[in-house]
Amino acid sequence: MSDKVLTNGLLPDGRSVDIAIADGVIEAVEPGGTSRPQVGTEIVDLDHRLLVPAFGEPHAHLDKAYLADEVPNVSGDLIGAVEAILKSWPRLQLEDIVTRATMAVRRLVASGTTAIRTHADLNPVGGMKSVEALVAVREAVAHLCDVQVVPLSLPVTGEQGPIGRRLLDQALTTGIDIVGGCPHLEHDPLAAIDIALDAAVESGLPVDLHFDEVLDESVQHLPELARRVMVRGLEGRVTASHCVSHGLLPPDRQREVGRLLADAGVAVVTNPRTNLFLQARGINQAPPRGLAGVRALLDAGTTVAAGADNVQDPFYFIGRSDALETATFLVTVAHLTIEEAWELVGPAVRRVLGLASVAVEVGAPAELVAIRAGSIRQAIADQPVDRLVFHQGRLVARTTAETWVA
Repeated sequence: MSDKVLTNGLLPDGRSVDIAIADGVIEAVEPGGTSRPQVGTEIVDLDHRLLVPAFGEPHAHLDKAYLADEVPNVSGDLIGAVEAILKSWPRLQLEDIVTRATMAVRRLVASGTTAIRTHADLNPVGGMKSVEALVAVREAVAHLCDVQVVPLSLPVTGEQGPIGRRLLDQALTTGIDIVGGCPHLEHDPLAAIDIALDAAVESGLPVDLHFDEVLDESVQHLPELARRVMVRGLEGRVTASHCVSHGLLPPDRQREVGRLLADAGVAVVTNPRTNLFLQARGINQAPPRGLAGVRALLDAGTTVAAGADNVQDPFYFIGRSDALETATFLVTVAHLTIEEAWELVGPAVRRVLGLASVAVEVGAPAELVAIRAGSIRQAIADQPVDRLVFHQGRLVARTTAETWVA
């Protein structure tokens, strides 16, 4: 028996539907107004809102969220942000990280995101603080969404490498979900890649690495990553995030690298909003856009998803926790179609995160969002705050809005 029925939902193809849900799974999809729920079944009237699969956030930094006022980035670029956050770690308390991260999760959920992958700084300055905080947050918000925690291990090579490697080993015992790192900022990038991949083999966990987040065409580690992934048999378990310098390559080379990644099953997460902000500072004539060659990657068959990255912190002073905002950047900057942008902030994210696919169809997980919009294009364009969000079939967030104009 269905435990919940969502009535009067609007699908992107214009159909009105009623959705029956049982045990967190869509049990039936019927024409709008035709369902006959049994006595005791909870009924939620969607009032002709657009009903679509819930969004995903494949690249968050919940430990840094809402630090923009407290931790200023004077230069505004990536290195300035890194230096600012490193200086702040000794005085930031675990309880503060938990509070801010929880607020960020709740705002993501309210916008329709029910699957989140977040990185947690892991370094000799901050130690295990961020990892421990975000693992605690993951457990506390499990009723709202699925959260994956990735330790951003840096450094693992060079003079402080032994400390970093010990911290990574420690993190692997605390319940993290993914192995992470940042090879291009390491003393030995290729060795850092090997350390992360070997840790993944030993632990059985997937990998998500910050990768080539620089406007330097000579920094191109993706081909080596693909080769090393295949040598270890890790196809389909590795994600490369950012990949900014890939976008500087000639189109043919972009596609060639994309095919290598596709063959190795390496997914790419592009973060257009934050990279547009951080990259190309001081380049006042025809500045590069600072994101991976998304079109070439898609054409090559690479799995690509898109994230917001940072929100109101030293790496991005503004921004909202909303996948529709990310979608607007994909349309505007990466020149994707409306449908492609929608794919990269929704279904593609769940593929990258290794989660079951979601659709408004029988048998799919009831991870859904109902938006006060008449179409996908209108939802991306207007980004209405009026939304109902369902996780595991339960209503976990409701935002309503009323406008009055004289």
